[in-house]
Amino acid sequence: MTDLVVRRLLVDMEAPIPRHWCAGDAFRTALFNALSMSFPVGEQFFIDAVRGGFKALPAQAQEKFRVEVQGFIGQEATHRRLHALYNGHLEKQGLVNDWAPRAQQRLALLEGQDPRHALGITAANEHFTAIMADWMLRNPDMLGQQDERLTTLWLWHSAEESEHKCTAFDLYQALGGSHAWRITWFRRITTVFLGDVARQTLNNLHRDGTLWKWSTWKSAVSTLFGQRGLIRQTYKPWRDYLREDFHPGQQDSSPSERWLAEHADRYTPVGA
Repeated sequence: MTDLVVRRLLVDMEAPIPRHWCAGDAFRTALFNALSMSFPVGEQFFIDAVRGGFKALPAQAQEKFRVEVQGFIGQEATHRRLHALYNGHLEKQGLVNDWAPRAQQRLALLEGQDPRHALGITAANEHFTAIMADWMLRNPDMLGQQDERLTTLWLWHSAEESEHKCTAFDLYQALGGSHAWRITWFRRITTVFLGDVARQTLNNLHRDGTLWKWSTWKSAVSTLFGQRGLIRQTYKPWRDYLREDFHPGQQDSSPSERWLAEHADRYTPVGA
């Protein structure tokens, strides 16, 4: 079990966000903004899935998970709140969040279903966020220095995503979730997630007026497929999830641990 500390991030999210806050790069800004747009809805679903899975456990097993589940919920609720503030600034810039309402409609179809389905979906998404978080923590310069608040927000969020990457997976296993369904949901989530993030990123670039600029597409190729590209560096850890003996704890968490230790001045622990 993991002791998950709930932290209050010491950043002011009330001040406006620069239009191209990510190192002045239109593509990277649009990509990270797209991801942020999905978080309030997604993280509420993850909270509900973990809470529902916990309630489905026998009483004895609940005691084993209780503290970790409380920490998971506290961390995700904090992420949801700060990204909602972040997204409010994006709306004022004229960006339109098409991802969130589409996700809400799909997730509503799971109401009343076996809680293992929601946990399987959550575990798959948590794997995505964990491997992307690890990439971000290993390549922090990709975020630039134009807005230190957002650099801190993304790296703190990444560190906590890596920290709680086992929770939904372990609950799914504890409830007897099968490998076959775990992989089925992972394949579905891969298709849906990649389609949604691409669609929202293109939407953001279109509304930003930078969709057809050469510099945008040059950055896209470099950011995704370059030597330190997101897809290039996350493909292997993505594929690892397909193994029958896979567990999120097998993947290196040292960048998360290092960032939290070295930047303790940027947050205040509020509970575990």
